[in-house]
Amino acid sequence: MSKTITAREAAAILGVSPATLYSYVSRGLLSSSGDSGARAKRYAHDDVLRLAARRGDGKRAGHAVAAAMSWGVPVLETRIAQIEEGRLTYRGTDACALARHATLEQAAALLWQPWLDPTSTDAGDDTCGNQHAQSHQANPAAPNMATGTAFPLADGALLAASAGLAPLPRAMALLPLLAATRPEADPWTLLRVVAGLLLGTPASATPLHLQAAQAWGLGSGAADLLRATMVLLADHELNNSAFTVRCAASSGAAMPLVLCAGLAALSGSEHGGHYVAAKAQLRQAAEAETARPGSDAITAMTPGFGHPLYPNGDIRATYLMAALQHYDAQACAPYAALAQRAAAMPGAQPNSDFALAALELVLDLPDGAALTLLAMARTAGWIAHALEQRADGRMIRPRARYVGTFSPE
Repeated sequence: MSKTITAREAAAILGVSPATLYSYVSRGLLSSSGDSGARAKRYAHDDVLRLAARRGDGKRAGHAVAAAMSWGVPVLETRIAQIEEGRLTYRGTDACALARHATLEQAAALLWQPWLDPTSTDAGDDTCGNQHAQSHQANPAAPNMATGTAFPLADGALLAASAGLAPLPRAMALLPLLAATRPEADPWTLLRVVAGLLLGTPASATPLHLQAAQAWGLGSGAADLLRATMVLLADHELNNSAFTVRCAASSGAAMPLVLCAGLAALSGSEHGGHYVAAKAQLRQAAEAETARPGSDAITAMTPGFGHPLYPNGDIRATYLMAALQHYDAQACAPYAALAQRAAAMPGAQPNSDFALAALELVLDLPDGAALTLLAMARTAGWIAHALEQRADGRMIRPRARYVGTFSPE
């Protein structure tokens, strides 16, 4: 039987007055037992200790940290990306504006700008974010990105040996080999090698959206859609995989292994896998005109719909759906209609998972290609987070709030 204590003892542990103690009971923060007046009530010792821990934790911002794990307040400072008032920016540059013209390499150069060697020529050698977006045709190569450069892990035998693996597991299987030989490979090499491993092709200096288009047999119009998609998805602030990457980077892990951590997080059904569920909804809409989900079928919790950081609609999905309709209005029609119906439901507007699924279906890409594209894009953001975390120099080590049982004294 749990040990109980008196009201006076409980108030002393909590450091509050008896009146405040009784208010905790009335607010449901604490329960009491006993039949005779308030002062004779007894309180479970474990419950009192747990409430005391929570109150003390709250004074140290523990409640804020806990809330942040569920879409709450910020827990880390960053200069990489911001989501504010329905707008996504990379170092102050609007991501949608960047997506109109920039390549992923140019977006990466913007995200990595403080850590790039100023003496080298990279995919965006200016320091003003808006200039990065002026022309996606201009893509000066960094020295290690030059045509003909021998990239690590570009051996065809390695790719052939891992051909049976899905893109993300393949990259996670082979990146440790890079960590063993070049643990501090430069950002451009990392970006190119990861892209090659994900696509199952030798890494090269060809613009990444063109590499993906070639791997999937797409023309120039579709390639431009891939380009815009990767720019829009290059970073999304402190999402699950970015936080995982920062934790790994803060421990001093080799950069290729840091990216493995990001890929592992992205592979989860609650992260990158959300687009799979969204794709099922889109297929249903395409297969039958009568398949019109009602308000009870789509909510802000349905994968592909709603986003806590975009209460008025995910601007990435809005941009990409408009681009898809411009590319092939007929193929996109059933998905656009579903998006329009969902948009009428508060908080359930299509999000980026919806747009990725629509992209895969409209372009008739191999199953899972959208996740590959997301991983390629997000690698640019992960590298930025890893570099920023390393520059910060502090180990990420949040405290836990214990809510289990307490042994009797």
